[in-house]
Amino acid sequence: MTPGIIAAADIPAPHLEYGRLAPILIVLGAASVGVLIEAFAPREYRYWAQVQVALLGLVGAFAWTIALSMSGTPHHVAAMGAIGIDGPTLFIQGTILVLALLSLLLVAERRHEASPFTAQASSVPGSAEERESLVAGITQTEVFPLLLFAVGGMLIFPAANDLLTMFVALEVLSLPLYLLCGLARRRRLLSQEAAVKYFLLGAFSSAFFLYGTALLYGYAGSVRLSDISAAISKQAGGEPLLLAGVALLSVGLLFKMGAVPFHVWKPDVYQGAPTAITALMASCTLVSAVGGILRVFYVGFETLRWDWRPMMWAVAILTMLVGAIVAITQTDVKRMLAYSSVAHGGFLLTGVIATNKAGLSGTLFYLAAYGFTTVGAFAVITMVRDAGGEAGHLSRWAGLGKREPLLAGTFALFLLAFAGIPLTSGFTGKFAVFQAAVAGGATPLVIVGVLSSAIAAFFYVRVIVLMFFSDPAADGPAVVFSPTSTAAVAVGALVTVVLGVIPGPALHLAQSAANQLFVR
Repeated sequence: MTPGIIAAADIPAPHLEYGRLAPILIVLGAASVGVLIEAFAPREYRYWAQVQVALLGLVGAFAWTIALSMSGTPHHVAAMGAIGIDGPTLFIQGTILVLALLSLLLVAERRHEASPFTAQASSVPGSAEERESLVAGITQTEVFPLLLFAVGGMLIFPAANDLLTMFVALEVLSLPLYLLCGLARRRRLLSQEAAVKYFLLGAFSSAFFLYGTALLYGYAGSVRLSDISAAISKQAGGEPLLLAGVALLSVGLLFKMGAVPFHVWKPDVYQGAPTAITALMASCTLVSAVGGILRVFYVGFETLRWDWRPMMWAVAILTMLVGAIVAITQTDVKRMLAYSSVAHGGFLLTGVIATNKAGLSGTLFYLAAYGFTTVGAFAVITMVRDAGGEAGHLSRWAGLGKREPLLAGTFALFLLAFAGIPLTSGFTGKFAVFQAAVAGGATPLVIVGVLSSAIAAFFYVRVIVLMFFSDPAADGPAVVFSPTSTAAVAVGALVTVVLGVIPGPALHLAQSAANQLFVR
């Protein structure tokens, strides 16, 4: 054999546990089928084919996730150690898949108008080409495989057992979202601006993540989280290379969840993106990002917690206060919910800072509760419409409770859940993470969280008062009901109430999942 050339027979074949990886493979396989549909199916058949493939892919992946959680094996490392399959992974993946199903209902909506997405993404807004494509009735259907590819990346991200796999997952989930954010049918320039901002800032955050990975490899000689943790345990833990790597890696992770000061993309992107995609990002992307943070800090950096906790304290306090205070000044309902999401990111970080099993289980429960409420809230926004499309300005919501009391009451329920009012899922979620933070010695952080919740309650109640105690305008928006949007609202409202009134089973499930992370 020629020197320097390794024979193919000398390279060991990778061992892949397909059964353990099946939920991820099913979603990515469905996305690949969607690409083939776009390439070969006649245009008039693409929509229904794409909807069915996406629906089957998400349902099949969720069913397999349930089967894995009931298999009795609490911890398993798959794909040559690149993927960790344990309780938190399965809980987060199941949550992502259910929320993606609800978001798919909004993406598939066609009753409000021909499509919430532009007819031709490559056409210049306001051009003759765009008008011709609208007249021709062309609709975008490639949004479905793009959504599935993003969901596939979201499933890998919190399960990644090494930093390179996590980086690949980060790009797989981000790149489709960059495209989807710029495909709004109305307000095209605002949508394209949102996509460009998200892409540019996301590219910078990915560079920080990759640079931090390189520094941690230089420190530990490995990118695997368990090896990094072992290297930290053997050494003093205060080396500049290690601390710099942790800091840079944290920038990429905190950007994805929209924590302050890495939150500036969130209000612009939430406002400009199609509302169905905003719902997907506000729920599934946040769940995946926080899941990745839990994986990194609870597995890789757990022995370094006395070094990274002060940094996380500062980020959590700023995130809660900035999100709550700036939300008061917003006049657009989507921007208001964007800053609300920023504040909730701070509440979630209190569970991360707890660094105990209660913090992990409380964060998992909070993610599920917040995700369902968020999808339901954005589903309501898609149904309140005027001549220009969705009625985004808060003044257009005046008197909605007198014209459509059921829909306005449901939206009020979601806002009260965001505020953490008792008998809603938001109260139970906040109580779980705050209780864990107190047990973890972060009582001052909980005090800041309670104050932030009180500030946030102001702008939630303001919207409720506007809907029920203001007179509706003569040219007020119309409410357009549809089966898919109504189903998303109904499921979101049901889960919000059930997790607030009967949270025991979900809390027990989250606690069981949290216990399995610590099984070696």
